[in-house]
Amino acid sequence: MFGWRREGSGRPDEPRSLTVPAQHRQGAAGPKRQGARRGHLPRERGPEHRRGDRLADQEFAFPKERKEPLTDAGHVRNAIARFDQVEGVSDAERDRAWQRILAAAQRYDVNVSEAGWRDLAKGGRDR
Repeated sequence: MFGWRREGSGRPDEPRSLTVPAQHRQGAAGPKRQGARRGHLPRERGPEHRRGDRLADQEFAFPKERKEPLTDAGHVRNAIARFDQVEGVSDAERDRAWQRILAAAQRYDVNVSEAGWRDLAKGGRDR
């Protein structure tokens, strides 16, 4: 039987105490689960299920590095904001990436106030 159990002789003048089941005690270790939430068990997924692997190379500002996806207006704004943080690419690759970002900005109706990517690099990691 499980649940709350009263201990004591049952006489009215004797105080009774409750015995708390182990799963309800504070600090009691329950069944070990890998998920962060109760009842959530992570699924086994292979690399083919990752969102980045499902996107085509041309959907990225930097396709060889697969950096800065351009799939919606939020990603385009993020690509502009983080453009100077991309390391290990040449100026020619940055020029092509900037053209891809401008095309995606026009497609998703994002206003770009900078004339070129060199305007973004002031004060950041520009190479």
